[in-house]
Amino acid sequence: MTDKSIINARLDKLNSHSNALPIRIGLLMLFVLALVAIYYFLQERGVLSLITDADKLKSWVNDLGYVGPVIIIAIMAIAVIINPIPSAPIALAAGAVYGHSWGTLYVVAGATIGAVGAFLIARSVGQELLIRVFGKKIMLGWLGSQNILMGLVFVSRLIPFLSFDLVSYGAGLTRIKTWRFILATVMGLVPASFLLTHFGGEMAAANLNDAMIVLLIVGSVTILPIAIMTYLKRT
Repeated sequence: MTDKSIINARLDKLNSHSNALPIRIGLLMLFVLALVAIYYFLQERGVLSLITDADKLKSWVNDLGYVGPVIIIAIMAIAVIINPIPSAPIALAAGAVYGHSWGTLYVVAGATIGAVGAFLIARSVGQELLIRVFGKKIMLGWLGSQNILMGLVFVSRLIPFLSFDLVSYGAGLTRIKTWRFILATVMGLVPASFLLTHFGGEMAAANLNDAMIVLLIVGSVTILPIAIMTYLKRT
């Protein structure tokens, strides 16, 4: 291959990347608009108020019979992909209806599907855009370490009420391997989901919405030691 052909090949590659950038920006904007539209549609139809109320959701799922587990998995996946929808009430309702064992299984399945979906969306639409804007240096350092990234994903899954959705999208913008992300997600999801479904199961005869306050306190207690350790390391 001559020097001229090599130069032309490189120019063609640069042009293709330049043309792809506006397309990716457009896709990202369409995706955000689609999420907003779906969110408001669910809100107008009253579905959002049902999902966010653990007691109402428990009654509804309980009346669905054999279809209930499929619905739990589906709405859990949707709640992860559409960030403003909380997933804790879904896990509580799953525990109240199916117990902590089967409830954990359904919650982990739905949350994993949603997390992988959010991860792949961010990976396909946002990662290259991030590199194009900020350069490849943004992926260096600790962002390029597979073990550290996997550990961060795992720890984030253990902390109740830490945005599961944003972690999934954020991980998709890094170089973490897909299988590592899935493994860390599942490993962290099992104990966290068991905790939520256990509370739901124990409070099946009580008001599940009251359990949210208890879980918020538990989440704060979990985060506090991590915050203290981070502060001590910086001082």
